[in-house]
Formats: sequence, structure tokens, C-alpha cells
Amino acid sequence: MLWQEYCGFLDLDMDSYMSIQNRLMLEQISLWSNCELGKQILDGKKPETIDEYRKMMPLSTYGDYADILLQKKGEMLPDQPVIWIQTTWEGGKQPIKMAPYTKSMLDTYRSNMVACLMLSTSSEKEKFDVRVTDKILYGLAPLPYATGLFPLLLNEEIAIEFLPPVREAEKMSFSECNKAGFKLGLEKNIDYFFGLGSVAYFISLSLSSMSKTSSQSSTTNDAKSSKTTYSLPMLGKLILAKYRCKKENRNLKPKDLFKLKGFMVAGTDNHCYKDDLEDLWGIRPMEIFAGTEPSCIGTETWTRNGMYFFPDACFYEFIPEDEMNRSLDDDSYQPKTYLMNEVIPGEMYELVISVLKGGAFMRYRVGDVYRCMGLENDEDKTRIPRFKYIDRVPTIIDIAGFTRISERSIKSAVDLSGLDIQEWIAVKEYNKQNRPLMHMYVEISTSSISSCGLSKEILKEHLTVYFKYVDHDYKDLKHILGMEPLEITILKSGTFEEYEKQTGRKMRHINPSIYHIKELLSIEKQNFAVNNNRRGV
Repeated sequence: MLWQEYCGFLDLDMDSYMSIQNRLMLEQISLWSNCELGKQILDGKKPETIDEYRKMMPLSTYGDYADILLQKKGEMLPDQPVIWIQTTWEGGKQPIKMAPYTKSMLDTYRSNMVACLMLSTSSEKEKFDVRVTDKILYGLAPLPYATGLFPLLLNEEIAIEFLPPVREAEKMSFSECNKAGFKLGLEKNIDYFFGLGSVAYFISLSLSSMSKTSSQSSTTNDAKSSKTTYSLPMLGKLILAKYRCKKENRNLKPKDLFKLKGFMVAGTDNHCYKDDLEDLWGIRPMEIFAGTEPSCIGTETWTRNGMYFFPDACFYEFIPEDEMNRSLDDDSYQPKTYLMNEVIPGEMYELVISVLKGGAFMRYRVGDVYRCMGLENDEDKTRIPRFKYIDRVPTIIDIAGFTRISERSIKSAVDLSGLDIQEWIAVKEYNKQNRPLMHMYVEISTSSISSCGLSKEILKEHLTVYFKYVDHDYKDLKHILGMEPLEITILKSGTFEEYEKQTGRKMRHINPSIYHIKELLSIEKQNFAVNNNRRGV
């Protein structure tokens, strides 16, 4: 039975789930500790149990693997890679990361992606609607990025048609790909949509815009021009949708033209777009979690109420929030981790993975934070923990799945700008439309403000130039999504020094707590009032 083959993990209880985890992890430990990479990191030690391994092996980050992986030294790994996947590492100094995928990893990835596809169409257990005649709107980055594996592997299992075809889409610009997919969708229909939440939202607005323009052009005198672009059935579909929207006194939406069977979103900040996407398409997006290092590891079900981790992709460990914060403040501190059968509902955790089936990354800090939503769920009858994706770890500001802004990249942009910025903090916030942004609170010398007329608008414009230079993905926020994610607040000179004097602590540069930011602003307000009183204002 197909459901049991691909989605049977949802029927596991905690003991069965951990049995799969432990069996695959022991196989991986044996492979990994005997390869050159494992011998190098473990210093020749040979753990025989998972507990021994967790005691011997410290938590790792990409820097622990960079020398081997960036040079693609496959002979040093647990199993020979058949493909290398690329992603952003950190700005201009360390632009890319490379991750190896073995054949067994790809087999697991394919199986889990089919499970996601089935679940995206399901309304209850064992009911799904996937056909070989289905069409999927292409909203993904191509190879060598991880999302490029989706069409490649899926077509090995089921011949779903991508709009536009992947080989054509790879040669197109983002805008060209949208237009081509839309035209083909009008002609052939669209059954699925899969992309980053932010990109899916932008494409959805683009489709509405293109639909409006196309239907308007069909009513002009230049009918011949319209027919060269759209066939009569396509124009008919547009005109009928436009008529319906006019009757209901509302704007045209993709749901007026297409009836999706499945809608999947990945990446960060999906919570900012899900409601709007549901309104635009008439179907609630199903969130999945996939990344370059971990592969495809988690999916929601028909309830759209939390993600479940596939037991055969990675071995999972969880760092509690207080341990995570302590380790971020002290690089030498090794935080405690808990296993899947030890998580507590309501608690937030940083995810740690060991990639199974010959993967390179072991006890690897992915940099993502989840909240445990519960250990069982009566709604979909599951008996394993489910999670809600929260965000990247506090030391990284990720905007809409496009950027990985760190303290180092901000410092580089500030230094390159030549602006007399004495102190700064950067915080991820959300605007009134619930869209993500980076809010910088900066302290500039009084002489710079008075002599240069340095306003926050000028400061924002100046820093944006250097952020685009330091972080190439930052440029795509404007180029692809039309976003300007930077907000600036200029603080009075001496505010940070006074904060340290009054609180006895130095504020974290990236994502300090809301409480600490309120303290800082309160101190600035007090000092401003004191200075005004001294001047008799």
C-alpha cells in the first residue's frame, strides 16, 4: 500500500521511532568513525554505542568540515558522494558551503519528498490524490541548490510535469520563469505549487498582476496582438475569471484560475505568508523542512499543525533554549542535548543532526530553532513529537529565506561604509504587514550628525549599498521580492556606554532580547531628558 510505504512513519509510537533512529545511527557511527573524516575529528577513537559517541564527539559546525568538503574530497567520507549540493555560508568572506549526497541519502530524500507530495493533497489519513498527469508550478532554485533535487528525484518515482520544464527554467530569469509557468498553467492547469513561502507569495502576486494585464488586453481593439500571446481557451479562462471577480467586486486571484491539489512551502518566515497564500490560492500551504546539510527531514500533515521529522533522514538531538543561549555567549561551552524521546512540549530547541546513510555531518548544529508542539496529536492520531519552525538561531538574521546575516557581515558592511558608527545592534523584527525586516539601532557621534547632516534615511541608503556588496543574497531581496528589509533607529551618543554602566552587561550585537532593547531605549530616553534639563530645554 502506497500510504504505508511513504507515510507509515506517522503510525509509529515513540519506541518504534527510536528503534529506527538507533539502528540507523549505529550503522552511521560505524561508517563515519572508520573513514578519514571521522578518524580526524574523533582522533582515532572508536565508539561502539550511541552514548559513547555523544560523549566523544563534540557538537560541530561547518568550519569543522570545510577543508575537506570545499575541496570535494569524497574519498575521505563515509561513502562516496554521487552529487554535491551548494548553499550560502556567510557573506563575502565564506560565500558557499558544499554538502555531499550519497546514493542512499538520495533514495531517502526521494521517498520523503513523495511522502510530502502525498500529504499535501490529503485531507485525512490514507486519502491522497497524486496522478502521473499532474502539473506543478516551478518555484524552486535549480541545482546546485538543494531544491533542485526535488524535480530530479521526483521524476524517478512519478512523472509529474513541471511548468516550465526544469531544463528550460534553469536558463530563464526569475521573471521569465514566472511568465512561462503562468502561460503553461493556463493551458494545462496547475495541480501543485512548491517554493519558499516568500517566493511563493511574490509569484502569486505576479500571477494576479499578469492575469489582470492579460484579460484587459483581450478586450482591446488589438485582438490580433492578444491572440499571438494567448490561445482562445486561455483567453476564455481569463475573461471568465475577470467577470466573476468584477461581479464579486474584488481583485483577481490565482484561485480564480487554478484549483490546487497540493501546496508546499519551505524556508524561513513561512508564518508571515501562509494566511495570504491561503487567501490567494484557496488552499492552506503545507510546510516542510529541507536544507542543504540535513536534506528533507520534516513535513506537516493534513492538519497543518506542526511538522514531524522523518526517522530515516537524520538522527536528531535537541539543545534546550537556555543551553543554546549559554553556548552562544560562550564559545567554549558544550551545551547539553536531548533525544527525540526526551523533548518537552512548549519548549524551544536548537536542532542538532547526524546525517544518516553515509552523510558527512555528525552532531551538526544546523542553526535552526523549533518549538515542540506536543508528544501526541488526537487530530491526526500521531504518537510522536511534532514541532513548529521558529527561526534561525539568534546569532543569524534570516530574512524571508534569502539571507544569513551575521555579526561579522554587519561589521564588514559598517567598516566598509566609512560611517562614524560607534555602536550598533541588529534585530529581526516584523512590520505592520507581518513582513520580516532587520532593524539596526546605531549610535553615531554627534559631530558626524551635525557636520554631515546624517539622517536615518541617508544612513539606510548608504548601509544598504554595502550589505548588497557583502552579502550577495541580500541583493535578491530587492531584485526578486522587491523588499527593502533595513530599518534604522539612531540613538543618542553615549547610550550604549550608559547601558553597560547601569546594567553591568554588554548587549549582544545580534538579536538581543526584547527586554534588553526596551532597557536600552528607556536609558536613552532618560539621558536625553537629563541633557535637555541641563541645557534648560
